[in-house]
Amino acid sequence: MSLHHHRDPIESEEIRRDDDKLEHLGYHAELKRTFTSWETFGVAFSIMGVVPSIASTIFYNLPYGGPVGMIWGWLITSVLILSVGLSMGELASSMPTSGGLYFWTHRLSPPQYRDFLAWMVGYNSFLGNVAAVSSLAWACSGIVFAAASINNANFISTAGQQFGLYVGILIVCGLICAYGTNVFARLQTPSVILNVLLALVTVIGLPIARRHELNTAAFTFGGFVNLTSWPNGFAFLLSFLAPVWTICSFDCAVSISEEATNASMAVPQAIVGAIGSAGVLGTVILVILSLTMGPDVAAVNDDALGQPLAFIYLQAFGQKGSLALWSFMCIAQLSMTASLILPSSRQAFAFARDGALPFSRFFHHIDKFSGTPVRAVWLVVGCAIPLGALCFADPVNYSAINAIFSLAIMGPYVAYGIPIAAKLLWGQDQFVPGPWHLGRWSRTCGIIAVTWMTFAIVLFSFPADTDPDAGSFNYACLVAGAVWIFATVYWFLPKIGGRTFFRGPNTTEAGISIEQDTMSPTVVEDPSRKKISGTPELHGGSHITPVPSNQI
Repeated sequence: MSLHHHRDPIESEEIRRDDDKLEHLGYHAELKRTFTSWETFGVAFSIMGVVPSIASTIFYNLPYGGPVGMIWGWLITSVLILSVGLSMGELASSMPTSGGLYFWTHRLSPPQYRDFLAWMVGYNSFLGNVAAVSSLAWACSGIVFAAASINNANFISTAGQQFGLYVGILIVCGLICAYGTNVFARLQTPSVILNVLLALVTVIGLPIARRHELNTAAFTFGGFVNLTSWPNGFAFLLSFLAPVWTICSFDCAVSISEEATNASMAVPQAIVGAIGSAGVLGTVILVILSLTMGPDVAAVNDDALGQPLAFIYLQAFGQKGSLALWSFMCIAQLSMTASLILPSSRQAFAFARDGALPFSRFFHHIDKFSGTPVRAVWLVVGCAIPLGALCFADPVNYSAINAIFSLAIMGPYVAYGIPIAAKLLWGQDQFVPGPWHLGRWSRTCGIIAVTWMTFAIVLFSFPADTDPDAGSFNYACLVAGAVWIFATVYWFLPKIGGRTFFRGPNTTEAGISIEQDTMSPTVVEDPSRKKISGTPELHGGSHITPVPSNQI
C-alpha cells in the first residue's frame, strides 16, 4: 500500500479495497492507481475513437456493400460484439487484475489444461495488442499524409515516407506511455471531448454543408454497391471488418485494472459503456456519411486523395475547412495509438511477471523514476515496428499492410474466446461473481460471444478480393500462425519449454517467483511471499509447486 500517498481519505479507502482485492487474488500491488472510473472509460472509448477509426477503416465497408455494408454491417456487428463485452465484463468484475484474460483462463480451466490454455491466451493477447498498436500507428500515418494531400492535391506519399512516419509515431507514443502516465491519465477527458466534437461536426456539419446534394433515403439506407469480385452476400460479411476492428481492444480496460480505482465496477462499466457508445455513435455517423457522400460510391472510394472520409469532408467544407478538421483527426488518432500502447504494455508486464515471455525477469521491471513498466512499453513498440514493413510488399495499393487490421482481430478474439469458453465448459462452480454480473443471462451471452468470435476469426482470414497475388494476400494468417506455432513449440520444447516452468499466474498463493533471466525462467520458492489464506478455495484453486531444478 506504500505506493499511494497524498490521497484524500475516501480515495485512499477505495484504493485500499482495490489493493486488498488484488492481494486476495494473489498479487502484490505494484502499480500506482491513477485512473478514475471516468478515465478508465476514457481509455477504452478513446482507443475506439469512432470518427478516426471510421476514417481508418472506411476502405473495409464502403466497397463491400456501399451504404448497406456501412450502416447495417456496423449495427449488426455492434450487437454481436456487445455479447463479448458483457461476458468479459463479469469476468473483469470477479477478478480485476492486469493479467485478466489468461488469469481468468487459468482459474476457470481444469488442471490438465489450465497451464497450456493460459499460455496460449497470453501469447494471443500479446499478438493482438501488438497488431492493434501497429494498425493504429499505420492508420495515423495515413491520416497525417491525407492532410498533406488535402493541402496539396499533387502530393503522393511513398512507402518509405509512410513507414518512417509510422516508426516516429510509435516512438513518440512509447515515450508518452513510458514516462508520462500521470499526465496521460489526465488527458483522457480531453481525448473523449475531442472524439465527441469530431462526431458532432460530422453529424451536424456535413448535412448542413451538403444540404442541397443529399442522397435519397432509399439510397442512404438501402443502396448496395459491391466494388469487389466477391459475391454480394460474402462482400457484405467482409464489411464487418470495419466495426470489429474499431470496436475492439476493449480489454485495454482490463489491462489497467491494477491502475484503476474501484476496478471491480469501473472496468466492466468501461468495457460495456465503450462498446455501446461506439456502436450507437458509429451507426449515426455512417448514416450521415451515406447521406452526404453522393451517389457515386466508386468515385468516393477511388479518388486520388486516397482517403474516402477526407474526400467527403473536402466536398462539404472545402480545402481550408476540411484541413482544419483533419488536423484534429490527426491528434485524435495519435491519442488512440498512445491509449493502446499503455494497456498493451501492462498486459506484457503482467505476462512477464508470470514468467511466460522470453527474458521475463528483464521485462518484469518497474522504472523507479516513472513508476511504470518502461521496458514492457518498449517491448510492445519494438515488436510493432517490423509489422509496418509489410507496406513494402505492395508499395502502391498497400494491400499487404492491411493484414495488420485482420491480425488485430484474430489475436484478441482467440484470447477473448478461451476464458469465456472455459467459464462455459468448466468454470461454473469455480466462478465467483463480482459486484457486476449478468445473472441468468450469463450462459446465453457467453455462447453467443464464443460462436460469433469463432465465425469472425475464419471470416477475416480471407483476402480482400478473390485471386490475390503476393501483394494482396492476407498475411494475417501467416503472422498469426507463426505466433501460434512459436507459442506451441516453445511450450513443448524438452527441458526448456514452457511446460517445464510455467504454472500460470505467479501469485502469492503459489509461492513462486522468477529468478533467472533466460528463455526458460527457473521457478524457485520465495519465502518472502506469504500465502493468502482461503484464496484457492474461493477462486478455484491454482495449486502450483516449484519445479525441481533437474527439470529445468
